[in-house]
Amino acid sequence: QVQLVESGGGLVQAGGSLGLSCAASGRIFSSYRMGWFRQAPGKEREFVAAINWSGGSTYYADSVKGRFTISRDNAKNTVYLQMNSLKPEDTAVYYCAAQGAYYAGSVYYSRGYPYWGQGTQVTVSS
Repeated sequence: QVQLVESGGGLVQAGGSLGLSCAASGRIFSSYRMGWFRQAPGKEREFVAAINWSGGSTYYADSVKGRFTISRDNAKNTVYLQMNSLKPEDTAVYYCAAQGAYYAGSVYYSRGYPYWGQGTQVTVSS
């Protein structure tokens, strides 16, 4: 099992930047493909970004492509989400999630991730 703790959320003005971190503990971090999801009030949880075990492959939702960057540092057991050019519609609780490195299913669906952090609030004011 792996335990995940997000940090770095907060309040930022539209057009600004914010960086999220997700620290993992437990089993070997490089055994996991990592993802970021978000959930706004009254909406379903949606995929934001994912990264494979080595960091060599990344995946993004169309809504964040070109603005957000996912990365990981396996030596620090941490995955990051750098968010630039933030918009009010990016306001949500952001969750870090983990799935097995060789999981055969899609990276885009939350049901494929058995491990989740508690979430961190990101609020973008207009």
